[in-house]
Parts: sequence; C-alpha cells; structure tokens
Amino acid sequence: MARSASPATAVVSRAKRKPRPARFGRGDRSALGTWFWEIDRVLLLLVAGLIGIGLIAVAAASPAAAVRYSGGSVTFPPLYYLYRQLVWLGVGLPVMLAVSMLPKEAARRFAVIGAGVFLLLLALVPFVGVEANGARRWIGAGFAQLQPSEFLKPLFVVTLAWIFSLGARDKSLPVVWLTAGLTGCVALLLMKQPDFGQTVIFLSIWLSLLMLSGVQMKWLAALGAAGVGGIVAAYLFYPVATARIDKFLTGTGDTYQMDSAHNTLVNGGLIGMGPGAGTMKFRLPEPHTDYIFSVIGEEFGLLACLAIALLYLAIVVRVFIKLLDEKDEFLLFAAAGLVVQFGLQALINMAVNVGIAPSKGMTLPFISYGGSSMIALSVGFGLLLAFTRRNPYLTRSPYVVTWSGR
Repeated sequence: MARSASPATAVVSRAKRKPRPARFGRGDRSALGTWFWEIDRVLLLLVAGLIGIGLIAVAAASPAAAVRYSGGSVTFPPLYYLYRQLVWLGVGLPVMLAVSMLPKEAARRFAVIGAGVFLLLLALVPFVGVEANGARRWIGAGFAQLQPSEFLKPLFVVTLAWIFSLGARDKSLPVVWLTAGLTGCVALLLMKQPDFGQTVIFLSIWLSLLMLSGVQMKWLAALGAAGVGGIVAAYLFYPVATARIDKFLTGTGDTYQMDSAHNTLVNGGLIGMGPGAGTMKFRLPEPHTDYIFSVIGEEFGLLACLAIALLYLAIVVRVFIKLLDEKDEFLLFAAAGLVVQFGLQALINMAVNVGIAPSKGMTLPFISYGGSSMIALSVGFGLLLAFTRRNPYLTRSPYVVTWSGR
C-alpha cells in the first residue's frame, strides 16, 4: 500500500510551486504583458478616439460619395465606403499593434528596409503607375492598388532619424548633404506625379529634423532663402503649383472645390444639422477623403471640428512631453519626426477645408476613407508607439544605480 505524502511535504511542494502571474499584471513577463505595461496607453486611447470618429465621419460621408461615383450600370449602396473602411480598419489595427510590439532596434531595421523598398516603388510609379484625376500616384490594379508615397512617409522619417543620430555621434559624417540628397530625390519623384502636397510634407519633415539636430544657423538661413526661391521657381515653372497658388490667392479660375468645402463646413453652424441630415456634402468632389472635415462640420457642427483639432494637438503635445527627458538621439529624432508628420498632415487637410491653404489632395489621418492611407498611418503610428515605449518602473526602482560623476 502506497504511503501518502505527509502534511509537511505537501506544504513544501506547494511553496516550491510558483504562482502564475495574473494576465496583464505587473508580474506578467509575456510579450503581450510587457507591451501592455510599456506602451503609452494615453496615446493608444487618443488614436482609438480618432478611429472611432473616423468611422462615424465615413458613415456620414459615404452616401454622398456613393451618389457621386454611381452612374450607368454601376450603383453603390449608401454605406458602401463605410463597409470598405471597416475592412481596411480590420487590416490596419493588427498592423499597428504588431509594429508597436517590435523592439526598438527591430522597428528601426524594419523602417530602413521598408524605406528602400517603397523608394524603389516610388521610382517605378511614372512607368507602371495608374493614373487617376490627372495624377499618376498608384501602383497595382483594382483592390490591390497602393500609393507608395503614403507608405514611404513614416519609413522615410525613421530613416532620416537614424542618419541624424549617426551624425550626432560622429560629427565628421556629412549628414546634412546626405539627408538633403535623399529628400531631394523623393521630392523630384513626387513632383513628377504630380503630388505637391506630399512634397511639402517630406521637405517639412526634413527641415524639422534638421533643426532638432542642432544644425548651425547659417544652414537654416541658407535653407530659408532656398525655400523662398523654390516656391518662386515652382510658381514660375511648375504648372500645377501655378494654377493652385493663383486660384488660392486671386480666386480666379475653377474655385468649385474650395467654395463647396467652405459652404459645406459652415452650413451646420456650431452644433450641426445632425447625422445624415447634411445636404451640401452631395456637392463635394471628394466628401469621404479630402473633404471629410467639411462633412463633419455640416453634420456635427464647428464645435465637433474644434474637438477633432484639439485631439490631434493632444497627440502631438503628448509625444513631445514624453521626449523631454529622452537621452537616445535616435528615439528622439524618430518619435519627433513621426509626430510632426502626423500633425502636419492633419493641419494641412484642415487648413484646406477651412480655405486657408490651397487644395493638396491629402487625407485626414485615421478619419478619411482610404486603404493605403489607413494601413500606412497604422504603420507610422505603430512605429511611434514602439519608439515611445517606456518601462515605468525602471527609474523608480531603488535598486537602479546611476553614476552621478562625483
């Protein structure tokens, strides 16, 4: 007959057995648990708010877009673009979360390699690209079309940040000339499409990182003069820029888009006409993409537009506050560049809708409809979340010793 274990032995065996940490508890050392405690949950909440607002906005704009693009034997249902946006969101959200879980070194390598791939695709656009609305910006066919410049933006930001961080460690590296050459190459490819708005974004990102890197004032003065000269040259020799600047400054030519956007935006007053009650949105050329901010103004009011602008501002401010004590040059440049790109794109879209900037053909981040835009923004924001991950208990621990130098 087998002897049963004594009570003392049972107590010892239970003591040796390690309790399993609660899921997402502070003792959870799984990849998902570590991610949960290191991720900036405020940033995650803010972008979730933008995504939710975007779904409501696309639902409001979808009937107008469906009417506009229906014709002949093709008829789109009123919520066609909302259903498609849900599909893109189903792809984009897992991408964002997966990228945000990457270790910082892996995220950097992923971005640099991706930048090379999409720079090559951007160079192929003039030869194999698909033309739409007078511009050749897309590659592929049907459901598989993508816009290389959208994907290149966040990846290129991280690549520039990596080069600038190398220059911060080794002052002999010609980082100014190297980054200027890369940015100029991208700008020339974009102007050829033509895509003046994306060109402005890329140049602005480069200039922001250049200032953040502590470049000498003589460089900034020279760049300022070159920028003014570039705008004058674009006005004189680049027909797309000439037409848009003339239209914006003088109000001559075809101002239908600007007038329609302004009239739609103010039609709802402060509190809006109510979901689905807008009428002016049916006159907008792109109610679900470029001019979705105007649709929000008509149906939900100018107060809702102000709240959205403040939400974008909160994301930018949140990131810069987190970077105040960042000591790693690469993380500082990468996170700052990514949030500048994100905020600048939102600012340009809203400025176009309210009539203080010429039309750019640029989406409102996480709110406008679009497959390439949604997935590219998800990649970019995933990188931003990855580079702002912090261990909140590392600096608080009494067992972490730092050398004071005394």
